[in-house]
Amino acid sequence: MIHEKINIKMPGSEEYAALYTYIQEYSVNLGVEKRPMVIICPGGGYDHTSDRESEPLALAFAAMGCHTAVLRYSTGPSQFPIALSELAYSVRLLRKRAEEWHIDTDKIIVQGSSAGGHLTACLGVFWNKDFLARIIAKSEGISEKDLSGVKESIRPNGHIFNYPVISAETFAHAGSARCISGDLETADSFSERKGIPITEFLSIEKNITKDMPPCFIWHTFEDGTVPVENSLMLASALRKEGVSMELHIFPHGGHGTGLANKLTAGNVGKEIVPEVQMWLPLARNWIETNFPITTKY
Repeated sequence: MIHEKINIKMPGSEEYAALYTYIQEYSVNLGVEKRPMVIICPGGGYDHTSDRESEPLALAFAAMGCHTAVLRYSTGPSQFPIALSELAYSVRLLRKRAEEWHIDTDKIIVQGSSAGGHLTACLGVFWNKDFLARIIAKSEGISEKDLSGVKESIRPNGHIFNYPVISAETFAHAGSARCISGDLETADSFSERKGIPITEFLSIEKNITKDMPPCFIWHTFEDGTVPVENSLMLASALRKEGVSMELHIFPHGGHGTGLANKLTAGNVGKEIVPEVQMWLPLARNWIETNFPITTKY
């Protein structure tokens, strides 16, 4: 296992921003040629990044045969688009090192829980926008004439959403919306349309296009922190644009269940919900169907 801490220093990044890799060693004695990469974005309301939604998930996806990485992105007081630029840069970095680490560059999946799901979704809707490509280009001293190449390098191939924050308006998680927007009132610095409220700009359901990668989504009906309507709005918007998606709603369980077993339970164990544990094999089937491991045979 190649376990590295890679400091991520984008404009405005906090000192702790880093990408932690869990790269499975290549062996000539194995028939595996290249593996999908799953980048984990933990939740935490954009106030912190949750330990329960980071390494345990990375190891679970590694057990499926994937390479994984955990992004400890910048949270409050950092505001949009700092964390997004860190995620975009991480995708680009992993593509650059794909030959070294035997990563299949067509199978880079970004997974996000709660607020991490919002961050994941932001990359899905903004990867081809000039404002994000310019941030990456400027950080690397690249001419703005080459923005198209930058955009392709930060494009995710798929998304996995665990009880995601989607809207910054209707059914919003107020804490996440407040932390990510900071002192911004409009999206004038990012949008070609002037005067758009930042909460509208950051409401993912209003920004879905056909360019959004395929999605796997799950939520619990009883989630009292991030209402299930967030996933329903996401699914509806994806359906409208013809984007492939798989949606699962579990009837029981609160917010932040992680793996829904004792490995990701908190101090009182309320996150252990046996029926919700099914999300992981369902996600595994989705990955194996859409992003299978590349073999030599």
